[in-house]
Amino acid sequence: MSTTLTPCQERASRLLEGPENVFITGGAGSGKSFLIRHYLRDKDSREFPVLASTGAAAVLVGGRTFHSFFGLGIMEGGVEATIEKAARNRQVVRRLKKVKGVVIDEVSMLSGPTLRAAEILARRVRESDLPWGGLRVIAVGDFAQLPPVERHANNSKRSWAFLDPVWSRTGFQSCHLLTQTRCLDAEYMLILAAIREGIVSSEVREYLDRHTRPVPEDFDGTRLFPRRDETDRFNLKKLEELPGDLHLFETQYLGDERALETLKKYTPVPEVLALKEGALVMLRQNDPQQRWVNGTQGIIIRIRPNVLTIELLNGRWVEIEKASFTLLDAEGEPVAAAVNFPVSLAWATTIHKAQGATLDRMAVNLSQLWEPGQAYVALSRLRRGADLYIERWEPRSIRVDPDVVNFYRSLLNNSPERTNKIDNAMHRLD
Repeated sequence: MSTTLTPCQERASRLLEGPENVFITGGAGSGKSFLIRHYLRDKDSREFPVLASTGAAAVLVGGRTFHSFFGLGIMEGGVEATIEKAARNRQVVRRLKKVKGVVIDEVSMLSGPTLRAAEILARRVRESDLPWGGLRVIAVGDFAQLPPVERHANNSKRSWAFLDPVWSRTGFQSCHLLTQTRCLDAEYMLILAAIREGIVSSEVREYLDRHTRPVPEDFDGTRLFPRRDETDRFNLKKLEELPGDLHLFETQYLGDERALETLKKYTPVPEVLALKEGALVMLRQNDPQQRWVNGTQGIIIRIRPNVLTIELLNGRWVEIEKASFTLLDAEGEPVAAAVNFPVSLAWATTIHKAQGATLDRMAVNLSQLWEPGQAYVALSRLRRGADLYIERWEPRSIRVDPDVVNFYRSLLNNSPERTNKIDNAMHRLD
């Protein structure tokens, strides 16, 4: 695992050290998260907090949610009502006056109205007509992946943040990371680049057809399913088939009751973790010593009360101790924690939960997908195409929102050759 910045990341790092509002984007595996961790290594989290777009992401990154920090709640009553309510919250006002800036992680999953409400609120509270009231904003994300989380989504028109006037008002200086740090398979990278743009060319068809093959009986990778019920059934079935004793580890919860209800919804470990020796598991936290990342897989070799011995699929043996998943309140203070082994059964997971993870081997069903970017998120988890098994696929599952295509076309100031490729994708979508 590299600990140095790529040339793309170096350029982005110089931009981050300046005063402007910055948008860091790039395809899956381009090192966006690594770059932000590098930037924040000497920053005070009280002055420059990381805000996650979802509760699940907040628990994984040890941050807090965008909604809680700005006091937006579920935005009941619309943008204006939400702003009025948040502006009367003394804690929200104090936070917004205190911080110097924020990092918005996975900004692509925040809707335009949500971002707009926060920006108007920041100007009002900080009593400044500058964008965000002078608060510095660093947004990170890839709009070619999963779309905004919306309570009443209109599938014909997504409320992408970049479509809202708040995006141009913010004046983001954009930096597109183009160097791959996850996938170093040249052919697979070309296929992923096409799928990211919704292009189903003859090369893409041939590649996906070539990898549509039976999954071996002794397959030791992860299956991705679109839905959670399929995932849970498959994991339990595989665990029951294993010989040996079943070990149950109850997750220890600390904190107040209301916070724990929220934490239980978002933490990646269940209330009771069921394991057997020989089980395929996924590590759900990044290792500070960089021996593994979120999504690394391995086989449990030995189970002891406080230590798991795991052989990673790269052949390395590691010992895993129990760890804490923490929920922070809007002030950045811990209000609840879940303590257990940071692993989950990895014979299967959902495409949504796999976002951000790096998998070693994968089998996926790419039929009947419904979200734009869903196929790209699934396929871009791997380092190389040789580790890909496709059970089924259909061209209509490879979707991209035309608004996203147009956004990146203008962002990248595409060459004529690249623009032609995107135009072909738009034609196929029509």
